Amino acid sequence: MGEMIRCPWPGNIPIYVDYHDQEWGRPVHEDGKLFEMLLLESMQAGLAWITILRKREAYRAAFDGFDPVKIARYDEAKVAELLGNEGIVRNRLKIHAAIANAQAFLAVQEQYGSFDKFLWGYVDYQPVIGHPETIEDIPATTALSDRISKDLKKLGFKFLGSTTLYAFLQATGVVNDHLATCFVREASQTGAECAPE
Repeated sequence: MGEMIRCPWPGNIPIYVDYHDQEWGRPVHEDGKLFEMLLLESMQAGLAWITILRKREAYRAAFDGFDPVKIARYDEAKVAELLGNEGIVRNRLKIHAAIANAQAFLAVQEQYGSFDKFLWGYVDYQPVIGHPETIEDIPATTALSDRISKDLKKLGFKFLGSTTLYAFLQATGVVNDHLATCFVREASQTGAECAPE
């Protein structure tokens, strides 16, 4: 067998390759995981994703395992503690956004039964399959990311503009943008039919 062909963006960085092969583009329906990715993507805004990926475990420790119930209750003392944490990106606006997003996330769960139902309802519970031949074919935003971003903003979410939101949709498999030649493309679609119970 020849060498496996994958999307070029992970390069040969092990943590990036593993993320691409095991996570990126694979449908996510577990609310805890969706919130984790939402928080991490909001932290990434304006930075390289690899920067956040390398700090992921530090974020997990700092933000109580990405538990939205706990994060929603953070006070200024906790914000000050996080601003002193050298393991994460210390940005006051993004930390406050994480708290606001946790509160909004819980409100969406309350209203829709789960964030999964809310999010995947935009695509009728079927991943949007992109058809990129090259990395240049992958958009930064789409009409879908524009729409969801606007809706989330109305619901009180922050730091989730259309570009960040599109990255979140790709990361959680709502959109599959693996290149046509990538070995993960087909694997990430297996068992993709996933309407919630």
